[in-house]
Amino acid sequence: MYTKFGEFVRILRIKNHEVMGDMAKMLGTTTPFLSAVENGRKNVPKDWMGKISTHYNLSSEDKTLLKKAIDESKLQTKIDMKDSSIMQRRVALQFARSFDDIDDETAEKIIALLKQKEK
Repeated sequence: MYTKFGEFVRILRIKNHEVMGDMAKMLGTTTPFLSAVENGRKNVPKDWMGKISTHYNLSSEDKTLLKKAIDESKLQTKIDMKDSSIMQRRVALQFARSFDDIDDETAEKIIALLKQKEK
């Protein structure tokens, strides 16, 4: 099973007549590691966005699609709480503890609430 990132880069390889080994070499990694990233067993390394965008000369629209594919393929997210208030830390930790029990309806409500705060 491919992640959104895996689907995106597989299409890029097909369009450019490349195989996974070619892309792995361009990214400075091994074919097994690239495969693990495409299949969601590893997170996409931070520098791959730039390497892929440059190598394949992606349009701004394709860069946006790539970024979205990378974000949707993440297994883990780290939060730097160094400059956070005690309340912000409590919220982050409570969210992490409750994450597995959040259903889609609740998740949508949380997203809507957070989007209101962005305005």
